Amino acid sequence: MHPSFRAIPALNTESQAQAILLVDNSRMFSGMVAATIHERLGLPVTVAASLAEAKQALARDPGCYFLVFTGLVLSDADPDTVLAFFVESGLPMVVVSGVYDEAIRQKVLSRPVVDCVLKNTPGSIDYLVWLAQRLDRNRRIGALVVDDSASARALAATMLRLYGFTVIEAAGGEEALRAVAANPWIRLVIADYEMPEMDGLELTRRLRATCTRDRMSIIGISGAEAPSLVARFLKHGANDFLHKPYSREEFFCRVSQNVDNLDLIGTLQDLATKDFLTGLPNRRHFFDHGGRMFQAEGAAELTTGMLDIDHFKHINDSYGHEAGDIAIRAVANAVAQHVGPRDLPSRFGGEEFAIVASGLLDARVRTYFEQLRSDIEAMDIPLPDGRSIRLTVSIGVCTSGDSLSAMLAEADRQLYVAKAAGRNRVEHAASGAREAAFA
Repeated sequence: MHPSFRAIPALNTESQAQAILLVDNSRMFSGMVAATIHERLGLPVTVAASLAEAKQALARDPGCYFLVFTGLVLSDADPDTVLAFFVESGLPMVVVSGVYDEAIRQKVLSRPVVDCVLKNTPGSIDYLVWLAQRLDRNRRIGALVVDDSASARALAATMLRLYGFTVIEAAGGEEALRAVAANPWIRLVIADYEMPEMDGLELTRRLRATCTRDRMSIIGISGAEAPSLVARFLKHGANDFLHKPYSREEFFCRVSQNVDNLDLIGTLQDLATKDFLTGLPNRRHFFDHGGRMFQAEGAAELTTGMLDIDHFKHINDSYGHEAGDIAIRAVANAVAQHVGPRDLPSRFGGEEFAIVASGLLDARVRTYFEQLRSDIEAMDIPLPDGRSIRLTVSIGVCTSGDSLSAMLAEADRQLYVAKAAGRNRVEHAASGAREAAFA
């Protein structure tokens, strides 16, 4: 690997700090912010009324916090002491001030802080919640800074790390392309224009050849005053442009806006392709992606299964429709955990699910679906009122066909055979070499 950049390991947030430390002398304000963050984001918030309490919280749970919101007026410390302590802690810090003072604001922003927020303005709590959400999400995003100037590169990289991103630095275009190829978690690129061998425009063009706008956001930067440069960057595929020198606030606003757009696109894609109740792919996405799988692999490599919850109407009638939704989600979760990385599960509609399994060897076909049926039968699904549900499923399987639709139709026919034969069973249609798998 080239020495100018390092590979990001798989971004695993399971072990990352999850809490926010809120330090303020107003119990009412702290309570409102903490309650709103917990309600909207589900993130725990520790409230401290003094610097001493904040130190105790950090000592008691080291590594617990990923962000600090702090006021500057505390009973046991002056503003300089507060700023110095949290800068030294290395935690991203947002200063929350009760009084607007331009001199204090400039002093605050001269330190490595994320932002300075006036807490008595309308919408200040909403903005703090947005900041908490943004910095939490940033920890799941890799960012790449490409600039042949070591000082300019370090400045942008330092600010991105302050905002929670995992950052890679590259000194040129070729290094940047290798970094993107090696690190699929990179979703944000800051690319300078004036670089030897490959300028920022060419780098942007080449990145866009493999990374679409829903996958990666590119921001061009330059100190050049050429009027056409912004338009040229945008036409080559950049999402945005920044003129050097830029302020930290402008940099953060532009970066956040572009990452928010990535989130929005992802949300719209989820709405279009995922089932709202279970999170599994929906019927439309199943046919789109499954059709491509059939064209690429053919029926010889694919197995289709149709799964239906037995006596689902009885669950709704006996426990209520909320319990029915809980049951559907539980089955969906079992399906999602069972399928392999090359398989395609889907909530087909109501209490019915579909699966396209790829590359199952003949001897594994029955085992694959029997294990899923058995896992679901063994579930004890808790309900909010303290009761629980046990349920079973029937599954129809097809291992051959002229099209995906034909295979699904046969799997669906076999599902009705399973229902007629007593439910809680797997029935199949096989032909040719796969017949022996079910003998």
